[in-house]
Amino acid sequence: MARVGSGSELAAALLLMLGFPCVMLAAIIPNLWFFGAAVAVTYLSDRFLHQRSSYLVNRLAKVRAGLSIRFLVRQLLLVLLMARMGLADDAVFYVTVACLLGFYGLQAPHGAMVTLLRLRRRLPVVTRNIDLKKYVRIPDAPPKGLLDRSAEKMLHLDVFAVVGVILAIGLKQNIFAYAGLALTSVLALGYVAALLPYLRPSRLVPPAEKVLKGIDTWLGEYRPTVMLYFSGSRDSAYQVNMWLETMAKVEGRPVILLRERNIVPQLASTSVPVLCVPGGVHLMNLDLSSVRVALYAANVGKNIHLLRVPTMKHVFIGHGDSDKLASVNPFSKAYDEVWTAGRAGRDRYALADVGVRSEDIVEVGRPQLAPIRTWTGAPANPVPTVLYAPTWEGWDDNPGNTSLLLAGENIVKRLLNAQKPVRLIYKPHPFTGTRSPKAKAVHQRVTALVEQAAAARAADPRWAEEAASHAAGQAEARAELQRIEARLAELAGTSRVGGDEAELSRESVADPAREAETAQLKDDWNAAYWRSFGWWEHKVITGPEPRLYDCFNESDGMVSDISSVVSDFIASGKPYAVTDSAGLGEAEFKRQNTAVRAAVILSNSAAELDELLEAVADRAADTRAEARHELKEYLLGPDEPTSMEQFSAAVQTLAATAEARNAGVAQRLAEAEPTPGFDDTPVGG
Repeated sequence: MARVGSGSELAAALLLMLGFPCVMLAAIIPNLWFFGAAVAVTYLSDRFLHQRSSYLVNRLAKVRAGLSIRFLVRQLLLVLLMARMGLADDAVFYVTVACLLGFYGLQAPHGAMVTLLRLRRRLPVVTRNIDLKKYVRIPDAPPKGLLDRSAEKMLHLDVFAVVGVILAIGLKQNIFAYAGLALTSVLALGYVAALLPYLRPSRLVPPAEKVLKGIDTWLGEYRPTVMLYFSGSRDSAYQVNMWLETMAKVEGRPVILLRERNIVPQLASTSVPVLCVPGGVHLMNLDLSSVRVALYAANVGKNIHLLRVPTMKHVFIGHGDSDKLASVNPFSKAYDEVWTAGRAGRDRYALADVGVRSEDIVEVGRPQLAPIRTWTGAPANPVPTVLYAPTWEGWDDNPGNTSLLLAGENIVKRLLNAQKPVRLIYKPHPFTGTRSPKAKAVHQRVTALVEQAAAARAADPRWAEEAASHAAGQAEARAELQRIEARLAELAGTSRVGGDEAELSRESVADPAREAETAQLKDDWNAAYWRSFGWWEHKVITGPEPRLYDCFNESDGMVSDISSVVSDFIASGKPYAVTDSAGLGEAEFKRQNTAVRAAVILSNSAAELDELLEAVADRAADTRAEARHELKEYLLGPDEPTSMEQFSAAVQTLAATAEARNAGVAQRLAEAEPTPGFDDTPVGG
């Protein structure tokens, strides 16, 4: 019910909910020290839950128990305690009531000023890698301490008054109450006064019209030619991140256009100019006349705001290539072209018959797959590594969405208990368990299985000699990881100068040297990460690092589901298995899903895993190598020219088409204009 994320949060939530009745009881009895202890518990638990951003405290306002109400109730109960302790006729009682009322009255101007500052400091756009200060005057942001969790900070100033009154009652010295009340009042007034200088017009950002005019000036000078457009939730940032390196290498003048502010902090490092325009009207009024090709990574409703522009050609590039229904969405008809990796994508649209014509499909390969290394035919280590990378549960309960629900535990148990030892790397989809509690529970059980097996292997004498011989190297790798992470944090700090969103937009400009160093450090981090533990150690990887493709390179085979992960893994040429969780049968499963035609097909029992394990351990036992090679070209296109060359060529070709279209329209409009001096009024008119 409390929707808390840990045992400590649950304990704090219980203390908060029980604390207020105890405060009320202590005030009625009255018992001063019981009151003081209960008040302290409510303060501390409230503060703890706020620091954790607990769901509970965020929802209490919905039941009229929000932050301000909780502090007001505590203050009213303090007044009740004073009355019950016989102080109702003392001057200190009236001074306390007056000061608490004044303190509560200051919440309104304080809240109004904070709200106004946040609104007037918010730009209609957010930028990265654009020297915005050349076009728009953006003053420094107020100190973060003034605006960050401002309501909570302001309300907590009453602690001095409450403590002072409690001490005055207990010690019978009213001076403590006066001192505490005075300190609370002075600090509250000081907080309000500290905000005033930042409300001056010179400290606020210019109106939206001036900012947008500055952006148009930049667009007119930079004149972008190819645009990556993206709209989506915070969790979907990976869909745009996978295209950043490609955009940095594409010919022309690229720009990345985002539609949600919360995507910007999730954006990976890039030197490409980034422009986030949340407002549809603002976007439609921008001067994008130089853009000739717009690339869309996702099918979302906000795409319509750019699709309406006829001077550019619109292309759906997606964020993966798989046999899922989402890969052949009928909405794709809205684009001028649909780009797929290989001929499989073209055939997929033909089979789906959703209105996308073959002549509108262009095969461009998958530029993102360049980091995936081709298999040498033998395990890199004495113990083969198998990657289990299931996809998430999807938006419905189709059993074919993910193997995790019906087969996950069977797959993991068979890999962990294989007759010939293998190392298991478990890397689930980032969305796993976000919709289905069942999927989340299975994921937790699978994680526990892998971690238990890793602990058992670490304690097994068979691996003790290996562990001892690699201990020094692993310690060195861990030290290197710390050094790299410290340097990455330092670089991230220098690249994120600024106090708020507006200041970040002003200061965040491209730094090719920093970006190159960051990229190299990430590669070094990845190499050190795999050296930091033994090649025999099982591992659960749930964060963004190491990257999925790094896991591909570390593994000798993979088990997965119908998703773009399978299509991408095929680029490695390594053996793989895919689970038929819906129970279609091998023949039908292969007929419906191109990417599994060279795979070991698993039932939910995972009994067929032995074939995969034999293939990764012994090349002679790999009977599907030729089929994988043929499937790779069918799904991902030829190796030559490279995918990046194919992609850039497609951009240039379509840009030329857009240019020709625009020239033709301009010519027809000119020809349609009336000839000067010609009177076209009908005779007799």
